Amino acid sequence: MLTAAQCYAIFQQSIDDYHVHDNVDTPMRNPYRDGSFEFLLYKKNWIDTVQWHLEDIIRLPDINPVEALQIKRRIDKSNQERTDTVELMDDYFMEQFHHVQYKPDARMNSETPAWLLDRMSILMLKIYHMREQTLRNDASPDHIAKCQAKLNILLEQKSDMQLAFDQLIEDISKGERRMKVYRQMKMYNDASLNPVLYGQKK
Repeated sequence: MLTAAQCYAIFQQSIDDYHVHDNVDTPMRNPYRDGSFEFLLYKKNWIDTVQWHLEDIIRLPDINPVEALQIKRRIDKSNQERTDTVELMDDYFMEQFHHVQYKPDARMNSETPAWLLDRMSILMLKIYHMREQTLRNDASPDHIAKCQAKLNILLEQKSDMQLAFDQLIEDISKGERRMKVYRQMKMYNDASLNPVLYGQKK
């Protein structure tokens, strides 16, 4: 079972690898064995990183509307892939903890380890890009100072989430907290559930 620090390191590796070319069309070259948990962590963050930059691009004031729609569809597909990957991570944790006997007074945890890792992955992107802002030569001292203050908060949050993840894993393994998985059941990408889509068939 990986620690939070090890998960953060894989997220950082993905972010650094993406920014070698800094292009949303760069193919992912996952260095980890397909099927491993490390593979899923790297893939998860790569999806987040590409989507982060797609969200930047789509906000260009003079973007061509046709291109914007294409990017929006791509973001929708990315969101589905992100959810699917997190749920595969949940499957991993369910397998790891299937033998755990929960104590009678075990507390229910509303967030699974995988969805906590989802937030940790995005947090690493916030840290990377906020740190970039503190290093800009074309920004005002006031901008740099504000971004540094935000970066400090993000780094504190990183430490807190590291502790929260490690404590959650420990508590589940001891049967002191219950892990229960609820699938996201997203509806907008499903032609049988989205009324705009299935309404077209009438």
